[in-house]
Amino acid sequence: MGMTTNIDPFMDAAVDEARAGLAEGGIPIGSVLVIDGRIVGRGHNRRVQKGSSVLHAEMDALENAGRLSAADYRRATLYTTLSPCDMCSGAALLYGIPRIVIGESRTFHGPENYLRQRGVRLELMDDARCIALMEDFIRDHPGLWKEDIGS
Repeated sequence: MGMTTNIDPFMDAAVDEARAGLAEGGIPIGSVLVIDGRIVGRGHNRRVQKGSSVLHAEMDALENAGRLSAADYRRATLYTTLSPCDMCSGAALLYGIPRIVIGESRTFHGPENYLRQRGVRLELMDDARCIALMEDFIRDHPGLWKEDIGS
């Protein structure tokens, strides 16, 4: 599978969020929640910045979207620059988000098979920007990365 770049404006927005997180001294993972072709929530990993145990990018995007109805979530797509972890995957399942677009899963592979088994449609972009952001970060900050993924 070849790497791609700049093919989806929503993934572009998620990458912008990842870069914002990195600029703040955090982990470069970004996410946006899209409903009916419109971004309703943006976020990036803020564990370092906020001293949080749960503010992964997807959780931040969901939080920033605010309170939504079940019908809204059923029409949503969650974009994330990195394969979602167990916690973020669980949030998507809890709210019935039917589609997740993943920038890359080379540097971290979450429970994608489980999400598929539960009926979530996953699309992997293998985006070169996402891969480079994470490879550089993991190389430069291995301890912080291991903390983020709980290892």
